Amino acid sequence: MTVTKADLVEKITRQVAPNITKRDVARIVQMFIDQLCDTLVEGNRIEIRGFGVLNTKLRKPKVARNPKTREPVNIPPRRVPVFKASRLLKASLIKKGL
Repeated sequence: MTVTKADLVEKITRQVAPNITKRDVARIVQMFIDQLCDTLVEGNRIEIRGFGVLNTKLRKPKVARNPKTREPVNIPPRRVPVFKASRLLKASLIKKGL
């Protein structure tokens, strides 16, 4: 099952904040996501205790091939997001049998 942002907003509205409108919860969730993205773009690391660490990693440049024409294609170096789960998150997944 895939959980979407709308699903998260619905669950938060129902469980945690029944007196806050769904629109306000959606704004808060979007602000949180925007802040995570901005922090990663700045090259900073995000650590959420009990959940994990979000960071960026530099991928080296490489030469690949176009599968259709077999011509070489240069892929420049780039930064990609990476996530490392915390021990607590891993332990809770193991405990639940996932």
